[in-house]
Amino acid sequence: MTIDFTALSQLQPLFKLLSSGAHLNRLKDSKLWVELERFQNDYESLFAALGFILVLDNRGFAYFKTELASSYTGKLTRRLALLIMLLFEYQADQGLHLFQFQQWRLDTRLIDTLWQQYAALFEAEEINSSKTLREILDSAARVGFLLVDDDAYHLLPAVYRYLDLFEELAQAERADHINENLKEHRL
Repeated sequence: MTIDFTALSQLQPLFKLLSSGAHLNRLKDSKLWVELERFQNDYESLFAALGFILVLDNRGFAYFKTELASSYTGKLTRRLALLIMLLFEYQADQGLHLFQFQQWRLDTRLIDTLWQQYAALFEAEEINSSKTLREILDSAARVGFLLVDDDAYHLLPAVYRYLDLFEELAQAERADHINENLKEHRL
């Protein structure tokens, strides 16, 4: 396969963004997204030759898949997973549809409410204040999971990565529960 590098006008900004561990989001980075979609095969081949696996999710986000994570990104990932999981639980309890998460507005009131309702769970992960929750959200915005606008956060399509993981865990838990019930009935 021959790649026409002159056609890849956004190579540098795309590589810089993705190699930093950030996510490209169709809604936030539309110019880069259009370029990536237009030359997807070329970018996939080029990045693969450089040792990177490009994942382009049709729900509107892209990232480099990696098994390596620094202790900082591991800690951020754990904390963000907990925060998103509790946010989704809270919003579900409010009657909101989870797959409409991009319409949610995470403002100071909602962040403070999450902190008050789930303080014990947050403290177990060494998240000791609603200010720390905002710091986690700021970090998540830097890597493409959220957008900061009008003193509020908005979830971006990359959050589907967490939703997919939560669904996998829920399915595994249901399967374990079914297996346990089958074992009990056989005895």
